[in-house]
Amino acid sequence: MALRRPLPRFWLIATLGGVLALCGTAYWWEQQLPKRLENAAAAGDLDACLRYGEQLAALRWLGTEAPLEQAFCRRRQAQLTWEAGNTGKALELQTQLVNSAVGSQAEQTSDRQRLKEWRSQVREKALAQFRAGNLDAALATLSPLETRGQRTGSQLSDSLKETWNRNRVDHERLQERVQRQQWWEALSVLNQLDHPWWQRHALPLRRQIETAIKNLRDQQSHTSHGDLPDHSVDLERLNEAVEQRIGEGMDPWSAFVAGCSDLGGVLVEEGPESLCKAKKP
Repeated sequence: MALRRPLPRFWLIATLGGVLALCGTAYWWEQQLPKRLENAAAAGDLDACLRYGEQLAALRWLGTEAPLEQAFCRRRQAQLTWEAGNTGKALELQTQLVNSAVGSQAEQTSDRQRLKEWRSQVREKALAQFRAGNLDAALATLSPLETRGQRTGSQLSDSLKETWNRNRVDHERLQERVQRQQWWEALSVLNQLDHPWWQRHALPLRRQIETAIKNLRDQQSHTSHGDLPDHSVDLERLNEAVEQRIGEGMDPWSAFVAGCSDLGGVLVEEGPESLCKAKKP
């Protein structure tokens, strides 16, 4: 009679024994962690405190609250990290603290308020960098606040990039109008710039445009005493009409076109200039 091979039973017993040993070790370590966590918190060893707290949370059954010591360490570590300038890590720790909902009602309220204030400060810093013309720094500052996977256009960084690119394109259009000496059109594009850095960047062009328009007005005012053809619209009335339209919210170029039409004039291109002339009878 052939003997049965004992190997399958051996491996079954060995496997069960290994699992039981592993579970026993995990249980033993779970019993050790609270004391280690408490000692680390008492000693001010925040890194060890956080590490023990995360291990304890991983070993405990779902639904068990995180220990108070872990919340204490997170709160303290988040504050120190924020003061050191590591805003991304500080926000991560403070968010974990708020989500854990550990502590008294007053502590939880304070934790939520601190997270809100930190987020607000990060946004203000990013906006200050953006207004100063440093788009890349602003986007880097905002990155800890923004959630991956959100749809395009729903985050503050998308708005900043859209504003920056729009002003960049408008500045390029402005340069083209100035090169063509289309002064009224250039003034219209200039007034569409709504970013402080691009507005400052365009100051030399603004001075050039304003000087050119002043010279045109002076020239037309001089010729209006007899040299101006009969079909030209009165400059003083035209200026009043344009200013009225601008006061109604129109941009300078649209106001010039509308003002000319209000006086019964037509727009005529003479070289690089756009002039308003009265219709011939």
